[in-house]
Amino acid sequence: MFSMFDARIAKEFGISMAKLFMQRMPLDAGLSEKQFGVKSLLVFNKMGQQMAAFKQNHPLNTYKIAQMGNAFKWELKDAGYDGEYVDTLTQLLVSAVK
Repeated sequence: MFSMFDARIAKEFGISMAKLFMQRMPLDAGLSEKQFGVKSLLVFNKMGQQMAAFKQNHPLNTYKIAQMGNAFKWELKDAGYDGEYVDTLTQLLVSAVK
């Protein structure tokens, strides 16, 4: 019963997704709008593959999904990414694993 509240792995995954995003989409990349769009799609595809694999191997409940999203969100916000953009990314991440 208590395992449904153990969200350590989900949090670690959220942080790893944020780090993947930060590696591939750094704040100081200086990309044009078109370059940003193309690169964003590539990064989202990579993240989607990892999310599908994670979801397949780890049962997620609402609590764990929320903890994962929160870890992802704050990792990016603490790194200086725009709050509204981070909120949108977090919604995408959470909806992809539901």
